[in-house]
Amino acid sequence: MSSARSVNRACRLALARWALGLAAALTLGVVLFPLSAQAAAAALAGDDLRELNREAEQLFRQANEAAAADRQKALDLYQKALLRFERLVREGGIENGKLYYNVGNCHFRMNDLGRAILNYRRAQLYRPNDPNLHQNLEYARSRRLDKIETPPQARLRRTLLFWHYDFSSELRRGLLGISFVALWICAAILLFRKRTFLKWTLAGCALLAAAMFASLLADDLHRRHTHPGVITQAEVVARKGDSETYEPSFREPLHSGTEFNLVEQRGTWYHIELLDNRRCWIPVAGAELVRPP
Repeated sequence: MSSARSVNRACRLALARWALGLAAALTLGVVLFPLSAQAAAAALAGDDLRELNREAEQLFRQANEAAAADRQKALDLYQKALLRFERLVREGGIENGKLYYNVGNCHFRMNDLGRAILNYRRAQLYRPNDPNLHQNLEYARSRRLDKIETPPQARLRRTLLFWHYDFSSELRRGLLGISFVALWICAAILLFRKRTFLKWTLAGCALLAAAMFASLLADDLHRRHTHPGVITQAEVVARKGDSETYEPSFREPLHSGTEFNLVEQRGTWYHIELLDNRRCWIPVAGAELVRPP
């Protein structure tokens, strides 16, 4: 009788193990199948994006090769490359310095200075110290119709605070780190050996660290509180108020590529400040911001 109970108990245990195993297998199948399907879809999307980028870069190279012999063919190829680069941003959700740099190059080759400068500025958000990007941006700026001079105060500030404007952010961070470490080393040595040169070195390190820290902090605050933009239409009439009924602010319209800082947006009008501190109103449709406010 006891052996029959033992066999019965063993059968029930085996059946329970089989049921648990089946349930676990079904559960894993239900969980892992959607995950594997999603992974395949993601891989497919990634493959599509890479193929789109490859096509865009190939079309851009072909356009460069055709530019000297057939200008119209080159423009058509630049347009096709641009459409693919912009799809990577719009549909692929990809935003990086290289992509915006390529978009800017396409616009520049198509003589659209406004959108070239706009996308070079966007690329700078990701690659602030890229020399090729800086060179292309400055060259595009040199071809603008509007020659807006920087005020003398700004030029003086740029001369006096040369490290803030001329040193890259990486260099300033490096100088901050080195000066900060050197400051504490000098302070530690001064506890045991009083030397005049150590005091001067300590003061110099403290001054350098403070200058680099203030410069980096100013950069961060500037990025947070300013909203730069670029005029993208060929011509935009700047006005004294947010309506077509207001008089023009200047004798001549503003042209594509002119940069500004956004003061406020009111409906379909931007209140902007030019680089020479003059303010005016322009239609929203005539310009784009480097980044959303």
